[in-house]
Amino acid sequence: MKLFTGQRALAALAFITISGGFAASAPLAQQPLIRAVGSDVSNDNAALTYADLASLADASDVVMRAQVRKASRLKPEQAPGVAPGMARMLIEARTQAVLAGPALGETVRYLADVPLDAKGKPPRLNKTISLLFARIVSGRPGELSLVDAGAHLPWSVETESRTRAILTEMLSTEAAPRIVRVREVLFVPGNLAGEGETQVFLQTETGEPVSLSVIRRPGVPRTWGVSLSEIVDQASRPPEPGTLTWYRLACSLPPSMPAGVSLSGSADDVRAAAADYAYVVGQLGECTRTRPAVTR
Repeated sequence: MKLFTGQRALAALAFITISGGFAASAPLAQQPLIRAVGSDVSNDNAALTYADLASLADASDVVMRAQVRKASRLKPEQAPGVAPGMARMLIEARTQAVLAGPALGETVRYLADVPLDAKGKPPRLNKTISLLFARIVSGRPGELSLVDAGAHLPWSVETESRTRAILTEMLSTEAAPRIVRVREVLFVPGNLAGEGETQVFLQTETGEPVSLSVIRRPGVPRTWGVSLSEIVDQASRPPEPGTLTWYRLACSLPPSMPAGVSLSGSADDVRAAAADYAYVVGQLGECTRTRPAVTR
């Protein structure tokens, strides 16, 4: 891919914008923005939760570390739809490391909207290092489309380490699949009063099995676990918080049992199933986010 500099870069992008070629997966006005550079980036990154980073990684074709080598501001006529107080930039960055995704060339390009300072000038981005969460632009090698407005994170050792750990989980052959919906819930009463088991079967994006089981025994607290196989095992355990399986459940399950999914017989059994489902959701805890979720 031939890269342009200076006015030639702006002229080239203007042509690409008009022809609809650059980031053809979405209109230019809908292309992603980057995080406000003038903020305390170390604190911003430290505040990112597991769900924040997992959502970014999950939506990306490529996750990479890159150093900005040139950031050129587009003229207003080349950047329709830019919000007041923002500037649209064409950023050229040098690839430092690809954490996940296909091999990339030495240089990548992408569009980003950045906040203007009090003098109406964009921040100085040259030589800054970022973690990019992006999608490949079909048919245009070296061009990326950020997955959303915060997908250009200021780089730090800690942020990269946390991201690598999440990507390792996602790329594992034992990774929990994305959950689409609650398919069926069944409560089976036991032989003793207060005894029973609720089974929750989940529909996944890949069709791979994911199920939950909640065990009730007289005189002891309920126990529950998750299974990633066809076998619903009473010995299954809850996922550890801050893991991919936890994220898939805590950030995907509706807060209460959906209507029409219970296969239980009596009204009491349906209520027991709903109570056990709510118990699991409560045990998982909140899917805490500091930024909007990203979807593919």
